[in-house]
Amino acid sequence: MRIDNIKGVNLGNWLVLEKWMSPQLFAGTTAEDEYYLPTQLSPEVYEARIRTHRAEYITERDFIKIRSMGLNTVRIPVPYFLFGDRPPFIGCVDELDRAFEWAERYGMKILIDLHTAPDSQNGFDNGGISGVCKFFQEPEEIQFVYTVLERLAVRYGQREGLWGIEILNEPISQVMWDHMHTSSRYAAVDAKKAEGSRGYETAELREFYLTAYDHIQPHLAADKVVVIHDGFDIKAWKDFMREEKYSNVVLDTHQYLMVAESMGCEQTLSGYEAFIAEHFARDIEEMQQYFPVICGEWCLFNSLACGRDTKGGQTELNGDMEQITREVTDEEKLDIYRALDKAQKAAWSKGSGYFYWSYKLLVDTTDGDAWKGWDAWDLGRCHDFGWFETESRDRED
Repeated sequence: MRIDNIKGVNLGNWLVLEKWMSPQLFAGTTAEDEYYLPTQLSPEVYEARIRTHRAEYITERDFIKIRSMGLNTVRIPVPYFLFGDRPPFIGCVDELDRAFEWAERYGMKILIDLHTAPDSQNGFDNGGISGVCKFFQEPEEIQFVYTVLERLAVRYGQREGLWGIEILNEPISQVMWDHMHTSSRYAAVDAKKAEGSRGYETAELREFYLTAYDHIQPHLAADKVVVIHDGFDIKAWKDFMREEKYSNVVLDTHQYLMVAESMGCEQTLSGYEAFIAEHFARDIEEMQQYFPVICGEWCLFNSLACGRDTKGGQTELNGDMEQITREVTDEEKLDIYRALDKAQKAAWSKGSGYFYWSYKLLVDTTDGDAWKGWDAWDLGRCHDFGWFETESRDRED
């Protein structure tokens, strides 16, 4: 597969849980993230719930469905405990093995994305523990993550189905930590555990990436890639990994319209389209001169189609919801989403491809107006409703 032909989707909430994507998994608890879920369930109930979820949420049939959409790659978020060596959490390497069997059976590739780190790299609920961000201050945990990445490279580095390994998802800088008001948006359960939480320093993240590359690259076949996330600062990497030894390195950037809104993007179709062209497309085209760039996460979700300002994607789980100010018809949604699908794909074409977030969202497990518009996070629904245009398969290798 060419490095510039990535058309993919994330298998979010399969091996790394996110409460907003499947609230019933957290039923009977007050846990907001994966770290605290096993502390509020008996070991037997926790294991049964997790194993049932993993067996049912993604199956071989889903790989067939994804392939039928014209997509050729899946990005699979995995937790730092996937090898089963961090109790009470349950490993999931067997599920990842099955994903490789399915991908190879249907001519697809996999990007393994290390999505969480001990004590979190970003403080988000999807980082494993909300409101805590201390990974880069803990040398022993950094060393542990190097071993996880190396074990992944050894296990899958020669597999036909591997496209690459992403070192770490969404490490957060101090600037972004402050901009997102992370400590209040994702309130910590244990204030003492959260003490000292902060975003990374540039030198910390760069050193981590360089060392991680040295653990991964020797075990990869020549056509595999190592992916680094931009840490929410896409232009900060122009002088990084310029040495000859760093080959097949891809830069991942995550671009969401809800973040654009928080940066002042007008919540109108023309406002979104202008922002996509002036920021998403322009930045990716500029950075494509230095690395192959993928947009590893994006979606059609936006406040206009929800009929209210979502305040940067706040849900009823992590913020006070503004009341719906206007009802959006199905015809209006179709027009909005189709236009934004076209505009965003044009932006990603300035780079080397994309991964939609996410393949599946169980919004039907929730009730009430608070979740109107959230089905745009679900690529299967977007495809079935005609919001997401099926990709052509005639341009593949």
